[in-house]
This record gives sequence, C-alpha cells and structure tokens, in this order.
Amino acid sequence: MIELVERQIRIDGKAVLVMCGEIHYFRLAREDWEDRIVKLKEAGCNAVASYIPWICHEPVRGQVDLTGATRAELDLGAFIDLCASHALYFFARPGPFIMAEMKNEGIPYWVYDEIPEAIPVGWDGAEPTTPTLDYLAPRFLSAAENWYREALAVIAPRTYPNGGNVMALQLDNEIGMLSWVSNTPDLTDNVLADFASWLDGKTEHGYPFETADIAKNPALIRSPKEDYSAKLHQDLGYYMRDRFRRYVETLRNYAENFGVTGIPFVVNIHGTGGGRGYTFPIGISQLYESYTHEAGYLPGSDIYFGDFTMENFHDLHLINAFMTATNRDGQPITSVEFNCGDGNFGDNLGGRYDVSAADLKARLCVAQGNRLINYYLMAGGYNYEMAENRPDGNNRIAITGERHGFAAPISPEGELNYTYPRMAESIQTIIALGDKLAAMDEEHDALHFAFIPDYYMTEYSYPSSTAAQAIKQNIEANRASGSWDIVAKSLLLNSYRFGSIDIQNREFDAQQHPVIALPCARYLARDIQERLVTYLETGGALFIYGELPLYDMEGAPCKILTEALGATYQETKNDHGYSLSITGENWCREKPEIRTHHAQLFSLEKGTAILKEKQGDGICGIETKVGKGHAIAITTAYRGDIDFIQTAFTRLGAPPMLAHDYPHHGIVTTTTKNAQNERFVHLLNLDGMEKQFRLTEQDAPLFGGNPITLGAKSGLILPLQMQLGPTFIEYSTAEVMSYNEQEIRLRVLQPEATICIQTTQHIRESRNYTITKKLGSTILHIKTRGKLKIQFDK
Repeated sequence: MIELVERQIRIDGKAVLVMCGEIHYFRLAREDWEDRIVKLKEAGCNAVASYIPWICHEPVRGQVDLTGATRAELDLGAFIDLCASHALYFFARPGPFIMAEMKNEGIPYWVYDEIPEAIPVGWDGAEPTTPTLDYLAPRFLSAAENWYREALAVIAPRTYPNGGNVMALQLDNEIGMLSWVSNTPDLTDNVLADFASWLDGKTEHGYPFETADIAKNPALIRSPKEDYSAKLHQDLGYYMRDRFRRYVETLRNYAENFGVTGIPFVVNIHGTGGGRGYTFPIGISQLYESYTHEAGYLPGSDIYFGDFTMENFHDLHLINAFMTATNRDGQPITSVEFNCGDGNFGDNLGGRYDVSAADLKARLCVAQGNRLINYYLMAGGYNYEMAENRPDGNNRIAITGERHGFAAPISPEGELNYTYPRMAESIQTIIALGDKLAAMDEEHDALHFAFIPDYYMTEYSYPSSTAAQAIKQNIEANRASGSWDIVAKSLLLNSYRFGSIDIQNREFDAQQHPVIALPCARYLARDIQERLVTYLETGGALFIYGELPLYDMEGAPCKILTEALGATYQETKNDHGYSLSITGENWCREKPEIRTHHAQLFSLEKGTAILKEKQGDGICGIETKVGKGHAIAITTAYRGDIDFIQTAFTRLGAPPMLAHDYPHHGIVTTTTKNAQNERFVHLLNLDGMEKQFRLTEQDAPLFGGNPITLGAKSGLILPLQMQLGPTFIEYSTAEVMSYNEQEIRLRVLQPEATICIQTTQHIRESRNYTITKKLGSTILHIKTRGKLKIQFDK
C-alpha cells in the first residue's frame, strides 16, 4: 500500500524517497531498453518514469497498439516489467496531454479532426496559437476515457497494490499551461455555457447582463466591456480553477473505474521560464484546487532553471515553500520534471550547464521536503515516422526532428555526457541517506513568506481592457522580482530557514506565524487586508515589500491595511532614468543614499519614517505599531542590502537562529529533523570558489566548533545526533555517502575533517585518520580529501 501522510510517501508503512529518471520507451529500440535502465540504476535511481503517448499507441481511431504489434517499442507492459526485473518502481504518465515535444502535445490527429468543437476560441473569437483542447468537451472526454480504458488495462495489473511496480499515475500534464502561455482561455461554446452555469451558482453575479444572454451573445465574455472586464478577470480565474479540478476528478474516476487504486495520482504544476521561477506560482494558482480538493493527490513541480546560481537559487526555495503552503495537511511535494543534462536543447552548442546544476538543486529540494524527484530527461531517443502520412514537414511523432533528448545525461545513442558522473554521485548519496531524509522536515525560524494565489491568477487577461491590464501589470511588478530578489534572497543568505503561509485560504495568527514577509501590490483583496490588520492588532509582525494597497482586486478603493499603518498616500513616482534618490531615516540613517526607479510615497499620521525621497517629503519606508503588532513597509525598489533585511526582521522579532562566519555571502544553509530528533545540516556553495567557515546555532557552535570546508559549487548533507546502522554519529564535517554494519563511506571536501561517533565496535586503524577519545565519544581526525572508508570489526 502507498500512502501520503505526514508529508511523506509511505510504502508498506515506511517513508520512502523516490529518485526517478525519465526514459521514453517509445523513443528507443526495444533492444536498447535494458542498457538505458541499467545506466539509470547505476546512477542511483530507484524508479523509472515515462510518458505514455496516446498519439503513438492509437494513431488511428480504434486501432490501439500497447503490445508492440505494429512497432516493438510500443510494448508498454514489457517495458514496465523490465523495470520491475531490475527492482525499479515505475511512474506512469498516460496523459491524455503529455507535451514532451510531441506533435499535438501527444494527442492523436484524429481527435482534432473528429472533435472540432473542442478546439478553443480565444479573446475576440481568435483562433488558439497552441494545440490545446476544451478539457470538458463531452466528445473529448469520451475519447480520453477510451484511451484510459486501453492504457490502464496494461497499467492496473502492474500497480504496487496488485503486486507490481507502478507506484504513481499522473493525470494529464501541465493542465492549463497552453492556455496561459497563449492567453487563450478556451472560450468554446461548451465553456461559455459551463461558465454561465457556474455564475448561476453564485448568490449574485453582478454583471450588466443575464447569464442566459451569454449563449445568445458570446462576445459578452469573449470581448468584455470595460465596465466589467476587471470583474470578469477575477471570475474567469476562479471558474477555471474549478473547471480544472473537475477535469482532474474526471480522469481520476476513469482511472479508478479501470482498476488503478491504492497509488497516488500526480498533478504536474508548470510555470518556470527564462531560467527563473517568477511565473511558476501561476501553475499553483491554476491547479491548487485540483490537487487539494481530496486526499490521494501528489503535486509535482516542473523545475527548468538551468544552472543553480546567485541569480535564481531563491526561486527554487520559494517554489517549494509555496507548494507546501498550498498543500493539504500531510500532503508531500515532489518534482516530476527535474531538469538535468547539459542544457544544449537547441542542438546548437548553447546552454552549457555546469555539472553542479542538478546536484545542488536536488539537494535543496530534498532538504525542503521533496519526496520524489524525476530527472527529466534521463535518456534521449529517436522520433520515428508515423505510418499515416501527415504533411507537417517530417511526419515524425515529435517536433524536435529525428534525435530527441540530445542534452540528456544519456544520449540517444546511449553515451554518457559530462553531467552524468556528478549527477550520479548526488543521487547515490541522497538514496544512501534516503531512509532518514524521507521522514525529515525542514526546520524553520519564526518567519513565513506570504503567498497569495490570486496574485498569480493573471493567466487570462483581456488585452483590450485598460482596467484589467492595469491590475495585472501592477501585480506582476510587485508579486515577485523585488520581493524575491531582495527580501527572500537576503533572508536565505542570512541563513534564515523559512516556509510559507497561504494567507488567502489558510488561517494565520501571531502565535503560529510570529513574523510574515508580504510581497504586496497596490491591489489586495478586502478580506485579506482585514485579516492582516487583525493579525497585527493581536501581536503579529509584518514586513511588507512592494506597495501598500489602495484598491481591492477589482480596482475598487480599499485602504484598510494602509490606513491601519497610519499612512496617507501622496503619489507614486516612476523614473526609469533613475533621477529618483532615496535616503535613510532613524535607524536607517547611516545607510547610503541610493537611486531607484520607483517609489510609492506617503505621509505618516503615526509611526516612524525609515526611508524617504531625497528631494521631497514623501516617505517610502515605514515602521509602526498596530495594536500589539509591529510592521515595517518598504514601498520603493530598494537595493540588495543583506544587513538591512536582517536588521529589519530582527526588529520584528525574527533574528536568524543559524549563522556562519564566512566573511562573504554565497552560502545557503538549512536544517532538517525527524521524529527522533536526528538532524541534517544542508549546505550549498553557490560560488566557484572554496569556502571555509564555522557554524553556530543560537550562538552555540555546531560540529564541535570545527571548521567546515565547502568546495566550489558543491553541497554537503552533514549529520547531527544520528543513528546510522550500529553507529551513533554526534556530528561529522564530512558527508556520509553510504553506511552499513561494516563500514561508513565518507566524502571529504577539506584537508582536515572531523567525525565524532559513539560505537561499541572496533575501528580499524588507517593512515588517513587519527583517533582520540573524549567522554565516551570517539573522534576521528581525517587528514585527506576525497572518498574515505571507516571500517569496523565486531
């Protein structure tokens, strides 16, 4: 039995960490399957994933091949069984949509040909620019149900509860993504009728027309008037969330009806782009009702960042935090498309990733509670030509030409590229510690980063609406960028450990959430403003970055939070010539004057100014008390000042509990703990230079006060107070790569490492270390870098 409890994946009651790699069986000659599976397993993975492409298995309506009758590589059952023979779990991804660079995103051509009413209609009746479909179109659902019937006849008998190795089933893929990136909200006649019915379910819809009028005049929605376009923007977003939830629920019902029970149903969340995570929460906003409305769902991220650098490391941290914040209680997070390989996706010698990329990202994800990571794409392959000719330029199954996945760690020809060894070492280390990591949660300081799903409900915005575009543009300018790149980044570089709280849909209070960091725009829902004021009045502390709210989410005046802070709005200055300068006041007086391009300016009825414009009286930094609470608001595009952020949060009551003495930043630190109070300290070095430092926690030294050396672009998972087999490790400044009763294998990154243990076994002497005893503990002083074995005799 596979359960999702306490943010863990439990198989037969045991917490399991699943490290998976994607191999597309349909893109490989059948005789090459085993070679790729063996190389995946040698990398340390314990699971294989694959899309199951409808377009390949049923290219002609009613002619289904899942047994290899037409092409040997289409024998799905044989591939799953081969994975099982190598003791590997299988993660099945049957669509209907799969993307994966396939033609029609994996949907057979005949579906589009025979069900034209499912092809979306966009704003102003425009044709869609992406090959999406109306998910709830009745004839599309009927075709999808038939596809599930066929595919799951192979999968269901092979699920884990039935004695097989299939441990999860993904329902569709990146639902809503194609509509978002094309700003085409699937406004078919069926969708408009369904939206009208949804509006009828509201107590009062508030539009200047009756819902029955929509069928007679589709332009009411497809080409909305200015007086209700902002309201439609909100309602359409809420409706689409409900629509996607019903689609996922329908697919799950099909799966269960066809025998798939007792394993998680995965919902894949999209959104990264351009090497950053700014837009990823759009996917969370679109889909969180789909994976939280009942138990049994497992949300998974798509992580496409490329290298892990000072520019983007905090994006990954926030993505994981936001996913956890929106999950059901006990629901774990995963990454079901975890970018790996060399980055040469265009086959043009571009995008060359550092070997540290997949390693460092995986380490952070595991530290933040990811229980399944699927490396995408683990092995490349080939796109064969379809039997039925299509005049699309090459008649192949995908858009990438003949070779596919040429950037993967394992090439289409089966060769290992330069990223494979480092990735494999990382996976092997994580799996070796998997029984511990799988049951650990990240520890947090007294700080949460606020998440507001509606701030990312910007995927459908009528282009011709001045009001809707003004709201969208202001929210986009304030929901990420500065608050991520200044606040979140500075917090992490200050060794803060923090999670997130969904302040829109979850309860929050001063006791459980003492300090909240809030990215804020000038638009914020009335009920959220009211709850934030109550939070402050009852003793909460709030750090606001961006703007103070002047309106609700539909553009109606609403200054509840702003007025509670004692601020009176004056004006907003935007000067992209950077002639606007900001100076510090009071405790910020010693801060240097800075130039900026944006400031929302206020006068104060109470509180203290901490930042203001140099030439004028407008205030853009406020510190004030509200009831029992405390607030700091920064309403200008401030600079990346790590000390300023630490001072501000310390004043609010959240000093960092962890600290290191390295004189420069670039180190990311967090800790995890299990129910037995065993801990790991997770360390990442973002820079291409070695760093040595000491760690403290609440001013007390960690690791016996011994220094830690962190290699260039490297990471460490260091144990504290942990039982590993028969050995109790008090601390170690070297990473444990594997352990058993006879030995512990270490990765030593520094010239002098220290491991302090308690054991009744005899430790074999070695020229690589010396041994001392102290108060019942044995301390090994390691004198050499590299991989090292500590061996025991009973």
